[in-house]
Amino acid sequence: MFELFKIGFLTITFSDVLDIVIVSFIFYKLYTLLRGTIAAQIFIGLIIILLISFVAQAINLKAVSWLLKLVTDIWVIAFVILFQPEIRRLLVLLARNPVFRIFTKPESVEEAEIIADAAFELSQQQHGALIVIVRSTGIRGYTETGEILNARLSKDLLTSIFFPRSPLHDGAVIVKNNVVEAARCTLPLSPVTRVDGEPLGMRHRAGLGISEQADVICVIVSEETGGISIAENGKLETGLSKDALKKKLMTAFKPPPVKGWKNLIEQIKRQK
Repeated sequence: MFELFKIGFLTITFSDVLDIVIVSFIFYKLYTLLRGTIAAQIFIGLIIILLISFVAQAINLKAVSWLLKLVTDIWVIAFVILFQPEIRRLLVLLARNPVFRIFTKPESVEEAEIIADAAFELSQQQHGALIVIVRSTGIRGYTETGEILNARLSKDLLTSIFFPRSPLHDGAVIVKNNVVEAARCTLPLSPVTRVDGEPLGMRHRAGLGISEQADVICVIVSEETGGISIAENGKLETGLSKDALKKKLMTAFKPPPVKGWKNLIEQIKRQK
């Protein structure tokens, strides 16, 4: 490998520099992802332990090295346990990347129209609703908390489910590939309790919470005001009209443009 320079008896090559840059970038990105959370403090603590371990080995502190080795031997397991929510969030961010979304089946225009029409009718009657539309990553764990339906998506079905006297109205409906998979599902609540100074109800916090943890888009109808909102990527947009909701849904599920090398992948998909 191409030698750049020497520091004493150490020879620094181009691959060494590249290796350091890549590792530094990964650590920086992990820190920015965790910044502002309790996990960030734990992450810094683990880095300090690793650095002390390297120093102890370099100056031949055998007792300290042995003690720290007990910690570093299980650090991978500890990392997964401690950072489980953050790792899940990172994987979700990767799944949301347009490069990976070309492998997923986009929702059709018909589905967007059905959900928009149903949400508007529920809004007019001030019937609360929470509709979770799955994009790439499934949310089977949350689907199984409700009543499994596996019924074809329709406006009448959605409005019937969220009728106040329906036994399935309390909870979320999960939709995937033109199928209502389940109703009365329990979703995780977002820690966010206010948006633009306005307090959020449980339905809005649930829609926002699942959009933070999975690659989904949530349509929320307020029971108090009849307002239509949409939660996507951990962000909530309120006060949508029927046309605005339909446009948002069609945009959210529109596949990314295929250019260059992506044309080859698209051709392979079409040949299957």
